[in-house]
Amino acid sequence: MRRLLIILIFLIPFLLAPPSVFSQSSQPDEESVIIEVDGNPEEHKSYLNTYHPSIEVVHTYDTLFNGLALKAEPEQFEKIESLAFIKAVHPVTTYETQAEALNQNGNSVIPAALNDTSYTGKGVQVAVIDTGIDYEHPDLAGNYAGGYDLVDLDDDPMETTAEEGMPTQHGTHVAGIIAADGKLKGVAPDASIHSYRALGPGGMGSSIQVIAALEQAVDDGADIINLSLGNTVNGPDFPTSVAVNRAGELGVPVVTANGNNGPENWTIGSPATAANALSVGAASSPQTVPYLFESLSNKKIPLAVMDGSEAWDLRKSYEAAVFNGENVRGKIAVMARGETPFSKLAKQAQAAGAIAAVVYNNEPGHFQGMIDTADADIKIPVASISKQDGQWLVQNTESQTTYMKTQYEKTKETIADFSSRGPVTVNWDLKPEVSAPGTNILSTVPGGYQELQGTSMAAPHVTGAMALLMEAHPDWSIEQLAGALKTTAKRVRNEQGEPFSPIIQGMGEIRPEKAAGATTIINKPLLSFGKADGHNETKTRQITIENQSNQQQTYNFSVPAKQKGLTWHVPLSFTLDKGETKQLPIGLSINSTQVDEGVHQGWLTLNQDDTQYHLPYLFVNKTADYPKAMGFDFSLKPFSNDMYGYQLYLTDQAEHIDVMLYNPDTLMYERTLLETDDVQVGLNEGRLEQSDLGKPGQYLAVINVKLANEEMAGYQTIIHIPGSETRN
Repeated sequence: MRRLLIILIFLIPFLLAPPSVFSQSSQPDEESVIIEVDGNPEEHKSYLNTYHPSIEVVHTYDTLFNGLALKAEPEQFEKIESLAFIKAVHPVTTYETQAEALNQNGNSVIPAALNDTSYTGKGVQVAVIDTGIDYEHPDLAGNYAGGYDLVDLDDDPMETTAEEGMPTQHGTHVAGIIAADGKLKGVAPDASIHSYRALGPGGMGSSIQVIAALEQAVDDGADIINLSLGNTVNGPDFPTSVAVNRAGELGVPVVTANGNNGPENWTIGSPATAANALSVGAASSPQTVPYLFESLSNKKIPLAVMDGSEAWDLRKSYEAAVFNGENVRGKIAVMARGETPFSKLAKQAQAAGAIAAVVYNNEPGHFQGMIDTADADIKIPVASISKQDGQWLVQNTESQTTYMKTQYEKTKETIADFSSRGPVTVNWDLKPEVSAPGTNILSTVPGGYQELQGTSMAAPHVTGAMALLMEAHPDWSIEQLAGALKTTAKRVRNEQGEPFSPIIQGMGEIRPEKAAGATTIINKPLLSFGKADGHNETKTRQITIENQSNQQQTYNFSVPAKQKGLTWHVPLSFTLDKGETKQLPIGLSINSTQVDEGVHQGWLTLNQDDTQYHLPYLFVNKTADYPKAMGFDFSLKPFSNDMYGYQLYLTDQAEHIDVMLYNPDTLMYERTLLETDDVQVGLNEGRLEQSDLGKPGQYLAVINVKLANEEMAGYQTIIHIPGSETRN
């Protein structure tokens, strides 16, 4: 059995089976694992080679991660589990791909369209950490320059094929956006691609594999790294975020997808939460999109057609009906997202006569799923909808006959609803930092081309743009490269002509030509002033402004409009000589008693002749509606058949947590899974024995947190309790 830990890439989420711990090697009786160790990994490698020769040390890691990759028969691992130098194998972290496939309908966005410069990324080495790459694709073969497979632990990072499990295509699509050079052109068609397969069949892998891939890419001399993956934990100190920050400190910028859990605030996940990450939101080009419409209630339900689905092309009104395995002939089947794979749900609905199927989310926000393209038997269109819209359909179809008509809407340039919003909890960083095209992106996939959308597609546009700037300005620092992209970004506006808020778009949509020719570079232009807790306090942030022109330039800030309780301290006018760099303090005094609680954000304007630079700012007054707890997960501990590790991320000081299990259908209380008073801000980890888990099955887990201020917080999630027969 191939044992993997789930990783979600920012495509659009697949529904996956419960994960386990080890990845499968090329030998069916061998397993692979990456462990974290104390001390020198090379010394531990020598020890294992001497005293445990049946365990193969496949690789050592000592740059961003201190550990070893091992391969052996399962019983051999039991002999080393008590070794003192084995520090940990981090608990399973769930990530998801953030893209969905679309049927081509004239809305395709070609990656090369973003490149309005004369540069091609020549001489730039780009690392793509993803599901691997189809390096035999004619549009990628010339740019592929090697890589590594962190799943099978070999030098062949080919995408997963159908013979190996659920096939993947995400990494090939991402690589094509960056540097395809054939019938389709990427943003930087002359850049070289190094692929690191951290995710195996179905997009599965572990956070340890991602961290190890980051280290491998840095060791291999990457100029820039693309990470179109992430999780739902909104915290700055998650392990993957720490590794991304370390890569940046070593001089290798990392571009990350912001996530696909919008449009609610606080939905960004690690590693896009990393302070040094260039986090990217998804801009949406004008397109024609389908939606369901019910005229009596004037109800409009946006549709996200699933990856691999037939085109949604219904020409008349059809009755919608909740599908419970019964006859839905000629109707649109309405189904809830759960553990059953989307392909199986679609086949069940089709067998019951459905004309189409919609799957509604089991948590707030939108999602986009995948139909297995290898299953040619699925002939009906399948789309995802939000939990709110799904509940509306359920309520209406159960009380009356409900007919839904498919209509189409021509959209304007905007920020995609699915694009995750900031800010980051704990340190209150303003994310995303920039936006880029992320909808209807046509790029390479194994065997051809396909449209996908998601922040997974937005991030490689920025990676490609960074490659162009690296060619144009090989002497620029990471700060200058990223600063130029941010400084010259254009704010995206809503239908009322107002710019979307900073936590939705960051600085705005990137413009490579403007960035390459930037005459002014502002380093760290996104101003987060953190949380204001005192009665009256002044917070100061430093920005660096560089005059890249050949002449003296004079700048001045527009004084922000007076707001009750806020006083700005900005230099009104200053001059920089040719090539001069100046650091400036930007101060904000906050009287918290005169300002509403919550998130406050806006824009400061810096003027230089006829050019305006808009600097987003943000602060939190006292508190806000950010999630206090998130990321609850548990999985089998390495080297164990009956011990499970759990993790939970907290953003506030707390005194107690408990996890209560309910029947997801009847909502009847079943039992309490765990209780503990040993809690802290950040990642909390612990252990559960098999005997503590109770009856196997799927449950609604209610996580309750008693905060230090005596308030209660928490959230709900669906979890799967495995039986003892599934442990091996």
